[in-house]
Amino acid sequence: MDPNILNDYHEFLLLEASCNDSAIVYLTQLWKLVYNSDQQTRYSKPMPWMGMYTALASLFSVFAMVADLLHGMRNSKLRFPCRYFTLNAASLTVIAIAIKLPMDLSNLMPDYVDQAAKLGSLGFMCTMMANLLPSLATMNSKELFSNMIALGVLVITLVVDICIQINTGILTYHATDGAEEAYVRDQRFIAITYVALLLMLLMIYACSSLSIVKSKEILESKYQAVHETDLKDREMQQQLRLGVVWELRQRVHNYWTMAGTGSPQFMTACSVTTSASGVICVLSTILHSYIMPFHIETSSSWDYNSDYKWSMLVILMTQFVGVIVGAIAPLSRYYTYKSFKISSIWNHIKVSTVESYWTQKLSDWKHSSMSFESSSCKCKIVIQNLKILILNLCIGFQMIVVMVCKMMVVLWFFLPICVQSCFFYWKRLKTGSSSINSAQNDEPVEQNKDRRRYVLQLQDDKEFAERTLRSISKSVDHLIQKAERKEPENLVKLLAKSRPGFEGVEKFDSPHVPPLLSEEYLHCWSLPLVTLTIVAVSLPNIQKNLLDCLLSGVREGLVYVSLVEETLNAFDDHVGIQKAAKTLWLEVEANRKWLGNKLPKLAPQVNTAGRILQWLSNTAERNYLRCDNSEYMSISANSMYRITKTIMLSYDEKIDTFSQVELFTELSSLIADILGACLNNLPQVIIMKCHTSAIEKREASVHAAAQLLGETTQIISSLQVLGPPRLNPEELAFIDKWRAYFMHHFP
Repeated sequence: MDPNILNDYHEFLLLEASCNDSAIVYLTQLWKLVYNSDQQTRYSKPMPWMGMYTALASLFSVFAMVADLLHGMRNSKLRFPCRYFTLNAASLTVIAIAIKLPMDLSNLMPDYVDQAAKLGSLGFMCTMMANLLPSLATMNSKELFSNMIALGVLVITLVVDICIQINTGILTYHATDGAEEAYVRDQRFIAITYVALLLMLLMIYACSSLSIVKSKEILESKYQAVHETDLKDREMQQQLRLGVVWELRQRVHNYWTMAGTGSPQFMTACSVTTSASGVICVLSTILHSYIMPFHIETSSSWDYNSDYKWSMLVILMTQFVGVIVGAIAPLSRYYTYKSFKISSIWNHIKVSTVESYWTQKLSDWKHSSMSFESSSCKCKIVIQNLKILILNLCIGFQMIVVMVCKMMVVLWFFLPICVQSCFFYWKRLKTGSSSINSAQNDEPVEQNKDRRRYVLQLQDDKEFAERTLRSISKSVDHLIQKAERKEPENLVKLLAKSRPGFEGVEKFDSPHVPPLLSEEYLHCWSLPLVTLTIVAVSLPNIQKNLLDCLLSGVREGLVYVSLVEETLNAFDDHVGIQKAAKTLWLEVEANRKWLGNKLPKLAPQVNTAGRILQWLSNTAERNYLRCDNSEYMSISANSMYRITKTIMLSYDEKIDTFSQVELFTELSSLIADILGACLNNLPQVIIMKCHTSAIEKREASVHAAAQLLGETTQIISSLQVLGPPRLNPEELAFIDKWRAYFMHHFP
């Protein structure tokens, strides 16, 4: 309503009631009520779009949970590790937006759909917390502390807001007068139940976060012990080598087992607290499934009486889908117990026992000393005793939470396992034991025993089932086989041009050519590869298919060359050269240019191979002189100058009669030799990726090693036939060490 109309109406009322003072007061108050109502209506107009903002945040959370489900199914990980939906600042912000409705203390929710949406947000919050729990294992101590504080503040604020609404009655308010007492009572009971579930989840989070740090330390110590033993065994078996590829497969298998069983997320997924959170998630899902049909069937109209209007239905349906989909991962973590033998599961969830790693962190804090600024001895004693008392209470509370979680696991998860086991043995008696025994003897016993050496676990009395070890082995075999189908075909064709001994490593740069750079000139693998490719691209009379094949091979090869350099050559004196090579390659690949010069049309008078090399050499020298202290320009120009001068020096008088096809063939061989020499370091890269110091990144690193092995199996085998020089593994990573070896042994 227009404010001017309200003012005119106000003046009219005052004129009509001028004879009566009490009427003036009454009409003035009435006008204020009308005006405030009008203002409230105007301010509430954007609220439906705020509701859509909440629905959009909820949809992002649902998409992240679905992405984790698809990732787990694709990689046969029914524990569904948190990869996309993790606890961090961004996800907490999105969650805070998604649960805006139950934190709204002022807006009434008079319709049944409105109230269902508000209560449904609490169920959605329970589901999100149950899904996020394994992501705690991916954090270090600092991240764990900060994220737990942020989550605790959010959950406690939500609980307090719900308690306020229960107390004031706004949560059970209905537009229809005389709402049934049973309905109000049910609403209060559902809200109180959700509050209890949220508080229980928060306690589970606190309990899990305190145990994760110590659990990681236990797994890390066991990993290092197995790693040291494996290194000693490898050194003793060097004389019995069965081939590089076979050894790499064995190493990837072993470290895949260690990374999989020692994964922090796998450890957390197998814990009783995570299983208890799954039980809570199932309870909240059942409760939400009860709310939805009851409120929608009870609603007689779709008027949407709250300020959020039609957006309430969008929020309700989006979060209901999120609750149903989000319950899959916490519920399916029941299957993590099937990774162990039944007797081991029973040892794992003994209700009367609380393992030391649950309370070890609190015990360490209890026995640690505190620094006091006060000089009063009595004050120090009081504070120290108070600290011990508080931590003793925390330890006791921690033990109670763990035992309650174990009881929940026994009641909810162990019963289905017993039923399933009874069904299995009944089926076994019915069909006979021969087929089962034959299935269990698929693999040699010795191989299973050897594989068990690399299994990492928190409790020594918890033993993995045979099918779990077979599943781990099959998963890495499947990954390697899948990667083998992605073999770089163009790179393999290019490497077929490599010569025995990779003599091109010595030939591409002559020591008799003085460098343009004043300081000592260093080589890296990628820079001569890119420079030689530029020379090949500058030859205008080469067939397009041959040139495209060379470029594709170099493009595929540089992926692995960069991997070798980043893993083995990440030193300050090499990094600058490697960056210059990457920049130079981008310029060539995207624009077919070199230092601003268009390739292959360099100059009209350039038509023979010798003149092309001379033009490149002269242009490189000119660019170096006017490079204005640009490191990229000076390194690129120096590399081109030395390589072109070396080629001209090698062929001397023949360079004038040297055809472009002959030069292209020679360049292809040089490129293949350098690529082949560099890729001899792939086994070392795979080994280094298998063993990673950070426990949180270990599983992903071994996954990358297995994928790299699959892609390069044929390449590694073929390069071993060509016979790399007898250098130490540390020296093989540097092209200058190769050149020094050739110059010393073949002067």
